Parts: sequence; C-alpha cells; structure tokens
Amino acid sequence: MKVKLSCYIIDDEPLAQEILEEYVAKVPFLELKGSFMSPMEAAENLKRDKPDLLFLDINMPDLDGLSFIPLLNPKPMIILTTAYDQYALKAFELEVKDYLVKPFSFERFYKGVLRLYQEHSASQVPAKKEAAAEPKNDPEYLFLKVGHRIQKVATKDILFIEGMKDYLRVHTAQEKIMTLTSFAKLEELLPPQNFARVHRSFMVAIDKIDHIEKNRITIMDQMIPISDTYAEAFYKMLKGFQ
Repeated sequence: MKVKLSCYIIDDEPLAQEILEEYVAKVPFLELKGSFMSPMEAAENLKRDKPDLLFLDINMPDLDGLSFIPLLNPKPMIILTTAYDQYALKAFELEVKDYLVKPFSFERFYKGVLRLYQEHSASQVPAKKEAAAEPKNDPEYLFLKVGHRIQKVATKDILFIEGMKDYLRVHTAQEKIMTLTSFAKLEELLPPQNFARVHRSFMVAIDKIDHIEKNRITIMDQMIPISDTYAEAFYKMLKGFQ
C-alpha cells in the first residue's frame, strides 16, 4: 500500500486556503493535516506532526514565508504559493520544491505534487540488488572533488549542471555543489540516456525538465537556454517529441 503525503497549508487569505484545501482533497495521495493563517499559528503543530509537505504563502503579517523556511527543523518539502513572481530566485536558494503563482490551476498544482510524490515514493523503496552485469555509464552516484574533500552525489538527485569558468556547479534539489570537474569528464560518467548537454554552459537531467518554451528549459523555476549547437541532438532525445 502506497503511503500518502501528509501536508499543511499556511496562508492568511481564507479564499486561497479554501482553494488549496479543495485541490488537496482531489488528490488521493495527499492527506491534509491542518490549515493555518500564519507560521506562528502552525509552528507548534509542525513540530508535533512533522508533515511531509508544506504549502506556504510568502506575504503574511506576522512572519513571511521566506523568513520562516530557515527556521524549520525538520524541514518538510515546501511548495510556495504566492501572488508574486519576484521571489522565485530567493525561493530557489532556499531549496523549495515548487513555486506556484496565484491564481494557479489544478492541473499545475497536480503536476507539482505528483512529481514530489513520485520522488518521495522512490526514496521509500529499498534499493534493488545490483545485477551481475551492471550497464556501463549508468552509475547510481558520482564522487566529485569539492574543495579539500571528495563528495558523493546521487545521479538521481542532479537537476542540472552549470559551467562557472574553471568550475562546474552541480544543482540538486538539496544543494548546489561547486567542483573542479569538466563537462567532458561528467559526460563520460553520467548515463547518456538521462543527461543532455544543451548549451556550452549547461547540462540537464532529462527527467527533471518541467517544460520547454522558446528554446528555454525550465527546471524548478530555473530557466536554462538551449543553444543552436546542441538543439538538434537534444530534441532528438526527447521521448514523444514530434
């Protein structure tokens, strides 16, 4: 039996709260544990219930959502729900899972929560025993040199990789990792069916793409350009692309 995602709503607008409650009720794998008008009202309950997912507004009277996020311990998965789009960069730095700009449709809401549910479900499944003949170039993790240490990074956690002069910045849902490794080296190590170079400064995880518009990829509200050099090969990789 699949486990549901328990969730909280924190929003000081009664109508926005009501819409979110209706959306949550339509999704069989979500279980609403509480709705609150402010972070301060929800704080003690969060410590007790430890929900998996938090739908959080930004502009609230007592404590705004962005200031509340660093105070959360343990930190649930967070989807920001706001009428303002100018906080997207700050939200990304705080490692939120999704950013919904009001008014958002149920379709957009469902797309975001389904992705999180699939990620959460996958993390709960015990790792399968390795087959006798492991496919080449399909590692479950990499070891990257980060400063004076070597860091283990799961390939399934990588969202995209950004070139930064002599360094690469590996973006995951949890953190951003700076490493003195070349794109050429990573292209040798990463499974080619799952990762694609789309620009001289960017490589993306195919399964983490939210959408593509006007030769720009969106992953977790980060926009990534597709250059002419890589466009043809990239589009050929997309399943179902006509």
